[in-house]
Amino acid sequence: MVNAEDIRKEAKENAAKESHNVIWTPQKKQIQVMQRKEYEVLFGGAAGGGKSDYLVIEALRQVHIPHYKAIIFRRTYDELNELIEKTLKLYPKAFPNATFRMTPKPTWTFRSGAKILFRAMQYEQDRKKYQGQAYDFIGFDELTHFTYLMYNYMWSRNRANGPGTRVYMRATANPGGIGHSWVKSRFIDIAPAATPKSFTQEIDTPEGDVIKIERNRIFIPSSIFDNKELLKNDPNYLASLAMLPTAERNALLYGDWLSFSGQVFDEFIDDPQHYKDKTNTHVIAPFKIPDHWKIFRSYDFGYAKPFSVGWWAVDTRGCIYRIRELYGSTDEPNVGVKWTPHKQAAKVREIEEKYYPDRNIFGVADPSIWDASRGESIAAAFESEGIYFDPGDNKRIPGKMQMHYRLAFDERGLPMMYIFNNCRDFIRTVPGLVYDQHDAEDVDTDGEDHIYDEARYFAMEKPIAPRDNKKNPKPYSPLDTPEGHNQGTDDYFLNI
Repeated sequence: MVNAEDIRKEAKENAAKESHNVIWTPQKKQIQVMQRKEYEVLFGGAAGGGKSDYLVIEALRQVHIPHYKAIIFRRTYDELNELIEKTLKLYPKAFPNATFRMTPKPTWTFRSGAKILFRAMQYEQDRKKYQGQAYDFIGFDELTHFTYLMYNYMWSRNRANGPGTRVYMRATANPGGIGHSWVKSRFIDIAPAATPKSFTQEIDTPEGDVIKIERNRIFIPSSIFDNKELLKNDPNYLASLAMLPTAERNALLYGDWLSFSGQVFDEFIDDPQHYKDKTNTHVIAPFKIPDHWKIFRSYDFGYAKPFSVGWWAVDTRGCIYRIRELYGSTDEPNVGVKWTPHKQAAKVREIEEKYYPDRNIFGVADPSIWDASRGESIAAAFESEGIYFDPGDNKRIPGKMQMHYRLAFDERGLPMMYIFNNCRDFIRTVPGLVYDQHDAEDVDTDGEDHIYDEARYFAMEKPIAPRDNKKNPKPYSPLDTPEGHNQGTDDYFLNI
């Protein structure tokens, strides 16, 4: 029987036999992330920070345990090639008895019997392929390429295959991609970089007791400036990043999560310093709506996915203000609360009776809510509660362009669309939308686009002439973060 201590000893001895004595040495930020003990860690945020090297090495941490099983995901198998090439260079040097098979699926098997699998999850339904499986370690490379549903499903697969293993998840990412909004919300917005955040889950038992479980997560940033080896070996790579278009450069060079390549509404600015004066920002502080301004309501239906209702005020010059919203999502991104149309309508009526009792509110919605082919239409359900809509113009590209025209700033720094800062889900989801890979002019509908759809119905109700954006992109200033503390990383592991 193979002894776990023998495997660990073998790794040390094999490393010592190398001509340079060390096969791989982590750099400063890689050490910092490898020291973390949180259940979830996101590493990266910019290009060239050593993210992929870290991930394939991290997966080796427990290969001396016979029942250990790890899995690392990319969105497609073609995208796995770079990771696999890294393992072919590193793994055999540390573990000469390990074997690799490309077919039927890429898999490393170690002397102990431990396995590291490399797999793709291209479509959301692919997650079901892992039903019934257990993985002690789960890694996602380029997490922003995945939807939240893909990621959170794997929590249920993250469990021990036997005694003595550590069960946890790790991910790397750059800003941008279909998952930008939920990754930013889950890891970036919850706390300052390199600051752990804890969450308590309460579980009811069949006996009526409540079990409280604490889970924590953290974001550790890195960039090319943290990768001294890359800068030494390829100093021109820094220049290549610096020559990129502004949004892509700020994202890949500095890890700017507010502006990134593929972002649809890159005009959007949320600047708290201008909430009061309303210049050079789309997000502003709420104020009392004058009585002579008209108020509108826009709606996009959802059940398993979120529904969205937005209330808009229009001033005398035609500028629109999103003053309130009702977004039917759970605490999980892009997951609906499953309210019936009648319940949604009753909640809309309740809000309007409370906040706008003396207003005649005009409504606009997706024309599909008048479909009665499968019974009572959604529109009819709303009408039973005294809530009425007119069919909106749901042409996608003209609607998107109207959003661009309204978000554009003039020479004075004034847009034609403002968002009250209490409309948090608009602020969270709309700036994170990306272009469809198959339709370069349209929004990727796999993203959390429900508020966007509802907003563009209203924008098409009040179309304006094309406007160029006169405001230059806001410069981004990268800030360094506190260094991590040693939390017991295995010394041998840092110098495989």
